[in-house]
Amino acid sequence: MPNHSPQELATQLKSGLLSFPVTHFTDDLQFDEARYRDHLAWLSEYPVAGLFAAGGTGEGFSLTPAEIDQVVRAAVTEVNGKVPVVAPATGGTVNAIAQAKAAEAAGADGVLLMPPYLTEAGQAGLVEHISAVCGSTGLGVIVYSRANAVLNDRSVEALADRNATLIGFKDGVGDIENLTRIYASVGDRLAYIGGLPTAETFALPLLQLGVSTYSSAIFNFVPQYALDFYADVKAQDRDAVYRRVKEFLIPYLDIRDRTKGYAVSIIKAGLAAVGRPAGGVRPPLQNLTDGELAELTTLINKIS
Repeated sequence: MPNHSPQELATQLKSGLLSFPVTHFTDDLQFDEARYRDHLAWLSEYPVAGLFAAGGTGEGFSLTPAEIDQVVRAAVTEVNGKVPVVAPATGGTVNAIAQAKAAEAAGADGVLLMPPYLTEAGQAGLVEHISAVCGSTGLGVIVYSRANAVLNDRSVEALADRNATLIGFKDGVGDIENLTRIYASVGDRLAYIGGLPTAETFALPLLQLGVSTYSSAIFNFVPQYALDFYADVKAQDRDAVYRRVKEFLIPYLDIRDRTKGYAVSIIKAGLAAVGRPAGGVRPPLQNLTDGELAELTTLINKIS
């Protein structure tokens, strides 16, 4: 049974920073549940508003449905109601519905609905896809607008009117006009989550558009720094935010941008840098080089 109703989940997610933990792998790239649970136990010492299991940072795209279920169940058991757990739903409509139902059976509190895999679709088709998933579960659903599933304001308004369980909109595009249109149309009916890679980079300007929280990947390896950054954003302390951007984020982004897929790989490298290794990433992603890991370690040590 979930610990939060859809509306309770929406209120909770708006209230603080969101954790997107990595998924730990053994040397042969199998799920390492023991180390994953240990990681969640460590992160639970810090205050966050929600935990998203097997999301993008958690390499959900590289996990089988059975593995996703295992990861979600491990997260639900480990956090034991301390924070809501949100599970992924991926792929086409039939697969996404199956994963939403599995998440509910596992005791998750909500679903992050990812874009359909590979295929492109028009707005009407996306509305039907999202509505079908929302109608399949009593859990709160957050839709992730990015890649081949970017929703416009009219679609979001129609979805919000049609689906009581749709409680959140996660933005992975950063289109200011579209976000302005969506907030003007729907207002506080939805929780708005920043979902661009290294969301801290965009947090302050998006706050003005109603995006009150974001998915922090760096929370995995510098949790207190991530929370302090979020506090500066919420306080709209521009000097503090841009000081942190200059001292850490810009050189961090310089490493991240060297290879496609490093937005995930660099998080696992960060954990290795702080002495809490999570294993490598599964192909087609690739790990940072030894030199890049050393560079990242030096950067993290400067802010620790």
